[in-house]
Amino acid sequence: MSARDNAAMVQLLDLLESRYAIRVVWALSDGHPQTFRLLQDSVGGVTPNTLNTRLKELRAARLVEHGGDGYRLTSQGADLARRLTEVQRFASKWSQQLARSHSMATAPSRASAPRLGA
Repeated sequence: MSARDNAAMVQLLDLLESRYAIRVVWALSDGHPQTFRLLQDSVGGVTPNTLNTRLKELRAARLVEHGGDGYRLTSQGADLARRLTEVQRFASKWSQQLARSHSMATAPSRASAPRLGA
């Protein structure tokens, strides 16, 4: 990865690591515009100030736009949401595999289990 690509990745991750940023993208990923109030309800638990800040950042990054009918993802924002869905699928598989390997590592082995009638 080039230094330029790395810088772009760090910039995007910094934005997405901001509190509620990914949740805003998820809330808008169905393609339907949402008013500020509806988006606040969709995201859940976010204060108006925090949501306003995230929306300003996401708009500046050209991932979200605001029109007469509310906030919506731009084409780049929709592309990001699709890619986040892929990451979500990976995370689910990874988590399941990790849980299985952890349960196998902590399960008593048959060799150490006492035999009945021995």
